[in-house]
Amino acid sequence: MHYLADGLRLPTNGLDYAILAIYFAVVLGIGFAARRSVKTSLDFFLSGRSLPAWVTGLAFVAANLGATEILGMAATGAQYGVAVVHWYWIGAIPAMVFLGLVMMPFYYGSKVRSVPEFLLQRFDKSAHLLSSVLFAFASILIAGVNLYALSIVVEALLGWPQWVSIVVAGFFVLAYITIGGLSSAIYNEVLQFFVILAALIPLTILGLKRVGGWDGLSESLTGQHGGNFLTAWGGTGIGDPNPLGANWLTIVLGLGFVLSFGYWTTNFAEVQRALSARNLSAAKRTPLIAAFPKIFIVFIVMIPGLVAAVLVPKIGTAGSDLTYNDAIPLLMQELLPNGVLGIAVTGLLAAFMAGMAANVSSFNTVFTADIWAKYVVKGREDTYYLKFGRLITAIGVVASIGTAFLAASFSNIMGYLQTLFSFFNVPMFVVFIIGMFWKRASMKSGVWGLVAGTTAAMVNYFVIYKQGVIDIPSDQGANFVSAIVGFVAGAVVMVLVTLFTAPKPEAELAGLVYGTKSPGMEELPEEADQVWYRKPALLGWGAIVLAAACYVPYSF
Repeated sequence: MHYLADGLRLPTNGLDYAILAIYFAVVLGIGFAARRSVKTSLDFFLSGRSLPAWVTGLAFVAANLGATEILGMAATGAQYGVAVVHWYWIGAIPAMVFLGLVMMPFYYGSKVRSVPEFLLQRFDKSAHLLSSVLFAFASILIAGVNLYALSIVVEALLGWPQWVSIVVAGFFVLAYITIGGLSSAIYNEVLQFFVILAALIPLTILGLKRVGGWDGLSESLTGQHGGNFLTAWGGTGIGDPNPLGANWLTIVLGLGFVLSFGYWTTNFAEVQRALSARNLSAAKRTPLIAAFPKIFIVFIVMIPGLVAAVLVPKIGTAGSDLTYNDAIPLLMQELLPNGVLGIAVTGLLAAFMAGMAANVSSFNTVFTADIWAKYVVKGREDTYYLKFGRLITAIGVVASIGTAFLAASFSNIMGYLQTLFSFFNVPMFVVFIIGMFWKRASMKSGVWGLVAGTTAAMVNYFVIYKQGVIDIPSDQGANFVSAIVGFVAGAVVMVLVTLFTAPKPEAELAGLVYGTKSPGMEELPEEADQVWYRKPALLGWGAIVLAAACYVPYSF
């Protein structure tokens, strides 16, 4: 267990606590306000498919901008340097654009309530059940990461034991999701998005001021870690050493394609926000709207990590009692005055609640609609599943408390998350992508692709990497390789199984395979006006151009 360093306590006062109390009151108020709109299970799990694109777009990015990303990406910046930009400009933007332009028409047009339900329509019950179980398990593990991240912050704030902070904040998340369902979670995520920005922007500005601006930061880090620490591509030639421990091929294929597309296109915690949009046009725009702030958020999570590496050169090393995860709390203690400190702490708690709520709300949907209603208790009235959804939400929060202790064994929680994504999201992505673009892919190929991809990724990480069969310089490098191995294994097995098993009847593939159209797609309402920001293709290409413009210099 990596506890926060004993001396790292935040000098909070009454003003800071007042800001925190106001925030929690508003959060619960939103939950009670949303309760009035929850009358059916569709309202509870997908907001009745009624939300506008700007709301779902901000919720989409906020659901990802959880405490795990803030603490984890700052930790990654302190550990690996500027290479952290790969997780945004290569590892997020292209996949978000692909989700909006290519995959949302399949998801929304098929009227599924979850990502695993799409596999039921495209393949068979075995693929559906396995993907549902894997996703539910992964959601609880990731929710546990958020709980552990929260415990770090609250320990710094109040000095409370970790279990106390977990229980208190878990209660608030449980309360507003159980009361107001997904609508409550989404509207709170919109609020949390702006609170998070209000917390991180002052921290970034004051951090740069403390180390003498970007020039002073660059000079210090170059002297401590070498020139490659401040470049994204420096030293990434095959066989060359670099802080990340990965070469350009594993970065582009492992992170940029397999891990990135696997996460953003099949992770229901994200896709669920787009599925709650009021129509197909709004659903397609949701990830495209989210892509714009995602381009720039990297700077307010990366720079604090770099500043922490200057202020505490031994952070994360054997000679220091500070882990990389402590970078953000360290800067809060060092830099922020009271009042601003209260906003920062509130922002981190908001980030925790956004990430936690995203995973809990997706867990309760998948467990209720894809496991319980289809395989355990079938054919009951809608009110039964609404009540069960609220019950399983409470169970999910309790279960995630146990998984928080797994996250505590990793000094960099973002490394832990990438490991989980390579195990669970990548195999699901290969099944999706082959199923969507290859009509011949058989019904049985889906489940065997999932099994092969998950198994191969785990074998690569736990046997080939951990046992030293092949020397991979870092955990992150191993995650990239595991993702590639899982993708290739899943694809090969799907092709082989397809050669020996029956395909799905072509009449049942309408709207599920690229080039076909769902019978109900033409009936979906579209926006009447066609101003520029309502054109998904234009938004998508705009996001790509902006990402490319940011990426060209890349070495600062």
